[in-house]
Parts: sequence; structure tokens; C-alpha cells
Amino acid sequence: MAVSTPVCDFGAPIRDFALPDPRGRLHRLEDLRGAKGTLVMFICNHCPYVQAVIDRIVRDARELQTLGIGVVAISSNDVASYPEDSPAHMAEEALRHHFTFPYLYDEDQSVARDYSAECTPDFFGYNAEGKLQYRGRLDASGRKPGPETARRELFEAMKEIAETGHGPRDQIPSMGCSIKWKTT
Repeated sequence: MAVSTPVCDFGAPIRDFALPDPRGRLHRLEDLRGAKGTLVMFICNHCPYVQAVIDRIVRDARELQTLGIGVVAISSNDVASYPEDSPAHMAEEALRHHFTFPYLYDEDQSVARDYSAECTPDFFGYNAEGKLQYRGRLDASGRKPGPETARRELFEAMKEIAETGHGPRDQIPSMGCSIKWKTT
């Protein structure tokens, strides 16, 4: 079932976290933040929406990092129900697509809850002060990639944030698979 993100809550503070990568190495938000802003992405391995744009995500992340934006991806899905999202598969995904950013595992789903993440992909773009400025989509892609000439909405927004500290007022929500919450 496709889920859309809510509109951007401009100025909401970035939420602190410390999460492991698939090898168990702990990464703290304070070490991942960029001088010009931070992009926190909730993704996973199995979602067709993520798979449709994963190479574009990697391309944009790489370019944003050169602009001083810190980038991190987090997988929060229940791996008991979705084993393809397990840390071992996360490591393979990062290697296969040449991630230039950490891909972290939110096993207890607390970080996804703190961020009010709704779907994969869900993008949170913060300025250098850690204030939310973007919660929109990557581009016009859906379950299938959009045209190669699609406007790079996330990239453009994060570039604007790096340059001015502010994101665009008009944003189109991201859409994707719901976060796969654990049942208690």
C-alpha cells in the first residue's frame, strides 16, 4: 500500500540518534551532520519505490556531499517480517550501489518514530542549524523511475538549503511503501 509523507513542518528540530551500520559500527548524528545541512533518508532494500530511484538517490547524495550536506540512510523495517531488509542485505545493497553515506539499522524503530517517518523513501532535509526545511520527494518517480529529465526536486531543495538555510515553500510529498512496524 502506498503512503505519502505529511507536509514539511518547517523549523522542526533534527532528532538525535546513534545507530549501527550492518557491521555493528555505531554512528552518531553529530558525526554525520554537514556544515551546510543534513539529509536523513528512511529507505529499505525491498521497496519498489526505493528500488526505482536508488541510483538517483546515490547520485544526488554524492553531489550533495560535495556541497557540505551530510547524508545518512536508515532502515527501520521489521526484519522478522521482511528478511530482505536485514543488516546483511543492507550491506550488500550499499556495496552494490556504491553508497557514499552510512546505511544504518534502526532495529527498535525508535528513530523512525522520533522522526515520524511514514514510508520508504522518506526524506528529511535540515539546514546547518538542524531545522527541517524539506520533506518532499526525490523527483517525479513512483514505483517505476520517472524520466531521466525529471526535475531533481530533492537535490535542488537541499542545494537551496546549503546556500540560503531555507528550503522551498512548495514541496510535493514523497510516496512509497509504509514503514513495516513491528507488532507487539
